[in-house]
Amino acid sequence: MNVEELTYQPVGMSRILLDSDHILATPAGSDQAGSGVSRRPVAWPAGFRAVRHRVAVGHGEDIFQRLGSAILGWGIQRGAGLSVSASAPVTVGADVVTGFGWGSFRLPAPCRVVWAESGPRLIGFGYGTLPGHPASGEEAFAAQLDDDGAVHCVILAYSVPSPGLYTLGAPVARAVQSLVTKRYLRAAERLAA
Repeated sequence: MNVEELTYQPVGMSRILLDSDHILATPAGSDQAGSGVSRRPVAWPAGFRAVRHRVAVGHGEDIFQRLGSAILGWGIQRGAGLSVSASAPVTVGADVVTGFGWGSFRLPAPCRVVWAESGPRLIGFGYGTLPGHPASGEEAFAAQLDDDGAVHCVILAYSVPSPGLYTLGAPVARAVQSLVTKRYLRAAERLAA
């Protein structure tokens, strides 16, 4: 996978954050929902805005597989009302352009999948921003199956506004990111049902 085109560093950090015992270390001032104490805290990238949500969506292997399949099929993005144009299914190196907006007015957000996993306790992927995206950073979407059978959807991201006009519109970009994240979580709940 060519990481030179990505607009940020460190690439793949969202997967490392997910590895912190399924309960993520969360920096002060981050946008978060859920609870937990990390047994192995991982530092979020310095200078980036952190977003972390972990919500229960059901219980059992069937729910876990249903949500995981939807995540790997771009279902979270489509369920949140984004348009999705992907060069391939969710696989490392695949490019995708999501679009946020109304009707035919869509702001394109090009990304590249930087990690993908389909394991017995975690199904998900992370993608990083490409030139033309309004932000610079990485976002991850995962289904997690806990030891007690509880299934959680985890959305996490770290980003900064892209240079230029997007930097001036940072407060609007944060509001849009919060809105889209809420839509992702509602989509996950519907997809897991």
